[in-house]
Amino acid sequence: MLKVIFACIHNAGRSQMAAAFFNQLADRQKAEAISAGTQPGERVHPEVQQVMQETGIDLSNAKPQKLTEELAKDAQLLITMGCGDQCPYVPGLRRDDWPLRDPKGLPIEEVRAIRNEVRSRVEELLRQEHIS
Repeated sequence: MLKVIFACIHNAGRSQMAAAFFNQLADRQKAEAISAGTQPGERVHPEVQQVMQETGIDLSNAKPQKLTEELAKDAQLLITMGCGDQCPYVPGLRRDDWPLRDPKGLPIEEVRAIRNEVRSRVEELLRQEHIS
């Protein structure tokens, strides 16, 4: 089973979208995703909840969580998203970085564009890993 961690700073936008799309599209017998942040926020950004709801994914109960060693212990892949120097380093994990803009406070059209890019990147990852 491939376990992927999507991480950003506040775990309130990009990483939540990526994990939700991954878990919706992946063969759940082969892979799962979680999302986490280095400095978790209080809640998922409302604009992110709105654009994900448009795709049929409800993030209203999603809660930002801190990326810990315990959380990462059985993961194989860490994908960071635009956190620069604050991105976590977890020994032993393959790592990739997706340089995506933070959707917080952006106009809804821009948040939709970020959502669509996240989905495209997740679809490509699933193809590469043969888990869709």
